Amino acid sequence: MITVSGRSVCAGVSFGPVFVFSREESTIKRRHIESSDDEIARFESARKQAISELGMLYDKAISEVGEANAMIFQIHQMMLEDLDYIESIKNIITDQFINAETAVGQTCDNFVQMFRAMDDAYMRERSADVKDVSERLIKILSGRDDGGIISDKPIIVVTDDLAPSETVQFDKSKILAFVTEDGATNSHTSILARTMNIPAVIGAKGVLNKDFHGKQAIIDGSEGTLYIDPDDTTIAKMTEKKKELECQTKALQRLKGCKSVTKDGQKIELYANIANVLDIASVLNNDAEGIGLFRSEFLYLENIDYPSEDVQFGVYKETLLKMEGKRVVIRTLDIGADKNAAYFHMPKEENPALGVRAIRLCLQRPEIFKTQLRALYRASVFGKLSIMFPMITSEWEILKTLEIIDEVKEELSSEGIAFSNDVELGCMIETPAAAVISDILAKHLDFFSIGTNDLTQYTLAADRQNSEVGEFCNMYHISVLRLIDTVVKNAHKNGIWVGICGELAADENLIELFLAMGVDELSLTPSAILSARKKILETNVSEIRGVVLNKYLERQ
Repeated sequence: MITVSGRSVCAGVSFGPVFVFSREESTIKRRHIESSDDEIARFESARKQAISELGMLYDKAISEVGEANAMIFQIHQMMLEDLDYIESIKNIITDQFINAETAVGQTCDNFVQMFRAMDDAYMRERSADVKDVSERLIKILSGRDDGGIISDKPIIVVTDDLAPSETVQFDKSKILAFVTEDGATNSHTSILARTMNIPAVIGAKGVLNKDFHGKQAIIDGSEGTLYIDPDDTTIAKMTEKKKELECQTKALQRLKGCKSVTKDGQKIELYANIANVLDIASVLNNDAEGIGLFRSEFLYLENIDYPSEDVQFGVYKETLLKMEGKRVVIRTLDIGADKNAAYFHMPKEENPALGVRAIRLCLQRPEIFKTQLRALYRASVFGKLSIMFPMITSEWEILKTLEIIDEVKEELSSEGIAFSNDVELGCMIETPAAAVISDILAKHLDFFSIGTNDLTQYTLAADRQNSEVGEFCNMYHISVLRLIDTVVKNAHKNGIWVGICGELAADENLIELFLAMGVDELSLTPSAILSARKKILETNVSEIRGVVLNKYLERQ
C-alpha cells in the first residue's frame, strides 16, 4: 500500500480506480511572419472563436453546476476583452514580427508572473485562469484538440490541477473524487468538488505518477489522504468510516429548512462567508440564512485595473437577486496588508498590517470608495443589503464614511437613480480600539461584525500569518474572548445586532459561549452551516450560561 497525503478541501470517503490525467504539453514554435496585419487578423479570429466557445461552456455549466459556478466562463470572456491583454499580444506581433501563438504565450507568461507576485492568495490562484484562457487561444491558433477524461466507469481523478474549462466537460456521474498535486482551496477544482460534494485533496505531492493509473485506491477527504492499493485493514477501516460519514451527512441534510433555535428558544442567525458570486451555490445548498461576509475585494484582486461602477453593480445586483430577500452583508474594499493589486501602486510599508489598508485606503482615495458605494446603493433595490466597513479604529472614521455616503445618495438622487433607504450600515470590530469604544461606535451604526482573526492578532501582537508564533496567537485567549463579550454588551445596550465572522464563528467548542453571550449571528464557511445548526439545536442556553461564561471569561 502507498499512502499520499495532502490538504483536505472536501470531506468524504470514496473507493475506485485512479485515473491519472496529464494533458498534452503545449509546444509553441516561434515563427517569423511577413505581415503583422494578417497575423493580428488571425489572432482576432481565434479570440472571437474562444469567446464563442466560452459562451457554450457557460450554458453547459449552468445546467450542471449552477449559474454561480458557471460565471467563471463569463469572467474568462471578460479576460479576452481586456485591453491590456489584447494590446500586449498585438504589440508583440507588431514589434517582433512573430506568430500569434508565440505572442499569446509570452503575454500569458507575463500576466501569470504578475498575478503570482501578488500578496493575496486568492489573486495568486487566478493565474490559472490566465493560463486557461491563453491555452484556449493557442489551441485554436494551432488547430490542436486535446482529449479529456474518457472512462466508462467512476474514477478518482488525479492531476496537477484542473482548469474550469476542463472540469465542466467531465461527465460528473463518473467522478468519485479529485486529488491534485498542486491547486489551492480557492482553485476551481476545489470549488467544483464542494459544489458536487465529493471528496477532494489538494497539494498531494508525488501523486502524479503514471504507475498509479488504473490502480484501486481509497480517498479520505477529511484527512487529506489517498491510499493506493490499500490493504485489508485500511479497506475495513475506510468502509466503516464511509458508512459513518454518510449517516452524519444524511442527518445534517434533514436540518435544512430548520430555524437555528436552541432548546430554550434562543434564535441565532447562521450566515455564510463568501469570496465571490461563485460561492453562492454553496451558500444556498447548505441552507445559510444569509450572507454575513461578502469579501468585495475579489472584484479588485482578480482584475488588472479598477473595476468600473457598472461591473461592481452587476455583481452586487446578481448576489442580492440570488439570495431572494435574505440579508447580504457586503464588506467594502479591504485592500492592503496581505491583499494587494499592482494597479493600486501602493508604497512599500515596513509593517503593512499596521499601514494603509481597508477603510484607511478608502478615506485617502475617496474616488475609489465613492465608486463602490454608488454601485452598492444602486444594487440595494434588488434585495436586503447591509454594508460594513473594515479596520475601523476611531469614531471620526465612521463619521467621515457616513458623510461620503450622504454625498453618494445626493448624487444618485440628482441623477434620478433609484436606491433603498433601508440599507443597514455596520462595521467590522477587528481592532482592540474598536472593541473598547464599541459603545461610541454603536450610536452611529446598525450592526457590528466581529472579525476574530485580526482581532486576535492585534490584541496579542502576534502575526497570524507567521507559523513561528502560532502558539502565541491563541484565539481562545481570555483577552480576546472578553473583548468579544464587551462588544456584544455594548451593541445590545445601543439596540443594534452583532455577529461574528472570523474563524471562531465555526468553532463548535465556542458556539455555546457565543450563545451564552447573546451573539445574534454567526457567519461561517458554507460547509460548516449545518454542523453549527445541529450544535445550536442541541443546546439549552439557560442551563449552561453560567458555567460557560465562567469557564471562558473568568479564568483560563
